[in-house]
Amino acid sequence: MRDRFNENPLGFCALLLFALSAAVVISALGFEHIGGYKPCPLCLIERKAWYFTLGLSLPVWLGSKAKFDGGYIALLVMGLIGLGFLYNAGLAGYHAGVEWKWWAGPTSCTGDHLAPLGGGPGGLLSALNETKVVRCDIAQFRLFGLSFSGYNFLLSLLAAAIALGGWIITVRGMRNSCKRTGCA
Repeated sequence: MRDRFNENPLGFCALLLFALSAAVVISALGFEHIGGYKPCPLCLIERKAWYFTLGLSLPVWLGSKAKFDGGYIALLVMGLIGLGFLYNAGLAGYHAGVEWKWWAGPTSCTGDHLAPLGGGPGGLLSALNETKVVRCDIAQFRLFGLSFSGYNFLLSLLAAAIALGGWIITVRGMRNSCKRTGCA
């Protein structure tokens, strides 16, 4: 395994990110459709990084094996994936803070936006009361003290470390190769 990493660190990290993203997406969809845990609006936004990585990691792996400019494109995309996961970790950390009531969340998913609607009997307010709103400020599930957003925070940091680590190692390898061969 170490030989495969040393041979193509960017490609190895891309495949690792593909596997991690697949596991996260399958788990999230399983909790939603089998376990009955409906995602809030912030949860759905946080999933996008995982979906994008599923779609981009295999082309990065293929591009990392290319001996032409595709390798540079793969390197660029991997860097963007890493930065995207840093952003996603920030968003998940914000979401976890909303769940712990450390700060206020967006009114669009904390239920606060429903109060000014008013309405009489049979009005809009009673219709909204019958509708289940998945709130961002209430953790539906906790394991070892962490909610889904807490785990997403940790996994997004791990994914960022994998992506940016592969990027850094590849760039260093390219620099060292240029020093030895005297490329421009």
